[in-house]
Amino acid sequence: MRLLILGGTKFLGRVLVEQALRRGHEVTTFNRGRSGDDVSGATMIRGDRTNPQDLMALADAGPWDAVIDPSGMTPTMVEDTTRALADVVGWYVFVSTVNVYKGWPTTPLTDASPLREYTPEGPEGESGPDAYGREKVGCEQAVTAVFGERATVLRPSVILGPHEYVGRLPWWLSRIRAGGRVLAPGTATWKIQPIDVRDVAAFALECAERRLSGPYNVAAPIGHATFGEFLTACREATSSTAELVWVDSSFLRRYGVREWTELPIWREHEGAWRVDASRAHAAGLTCRSIEETVTDTWRWLQAGVTVSSARSAELGISVERETAILTAWDNRTVVKNQEQAAGA
Repeated sequence: MRLLILGGTKFLGRVLVEQALRRGHEVTTFNRGRSGDDVSGATMIRGDRTNPQDLMALADAGPWDAVIDPSGMTPTMVEDTTRALADVVGWYVFVSTVNVYKGWPTTPLTDASPLREYTPEGPEGESGPDAYGREKVGCEQAVTAVFGERATVLRPSVILGPHEYVGRLPWWLSRIRAGGRVLAPGTATWKIQPIDVRDVAAFALECAERRLSGPYNVAAPIGHATFGEFLTACREATSSTAELVWVDSSFLRRYGVREWTELPIWREHEGAWRVDASRAHAAGLTCRSIEETVTDTWRWLQAGVTVSSARSAELGISVERETAILTAWDNRTVVKNQEQAAGA
């Protein structure tokens, strides 16, 4: 195929370009050149999606058999892009998010779960997960309004793997590599289902190649891994002697530990890790093991990569706070044991 990728230098976009080239596609990327180096072998077009003249110049460089869009952030941006490309692109694959669902992350999800409500009259650029989800609904509507049945909408859950700029997995690898007693949230058997970025990219390319229409949740199978397996993989990948100390979630909440940020990936809402992606799996989505994702991400970090972004700066618990909570947990355990011994 002649394939256009909007972005193509960071995380999913970069992996899409690398895999598309390996599959023999002729790849063009469109970006501002600010987020990373271009992938060798792809044709680069510089431009800004918010600039109408840049979009016109992009359309003049077509046609393409398909476009994959992992970088559309606002409905206006996506609407302008789809209109510009409507006559020069055969198929549109848009990468959305599970945040579009009303029930995320509190209730289990399927591809048919109700979406958040988006109104074009509302302000763009609002902050917070609900606002982000509504904006992504608007993005999806912009794609389907122009491309209709010529579109695939992918709704990934948590994506991990090499080139991750959010910093969730890199934070855990760094913390466990440092050794000592590590605060592990909840229980080791708690089930999670993050998906490797390379598996998301492979499925997105399958959708473009086979023209798979409609929406797809994109996640590892429910119960694909446990948090214990995840942290153990981090310890093994880094050859660390760290001790994992599992602390009850209720105890962590009592100390105000923030889910998702202070301890990345820790989120125990009922629906956070119950995203049904069976439709995507039936269509060809495959998922590698959490161990492979962790090991390859550590290998990537060992090349001297620095994970830096506004989101990564918000992640992690301080050493002092972690130590204080572990000390309080130890004291609680000692008191509990003494009480049990006295009762006996």
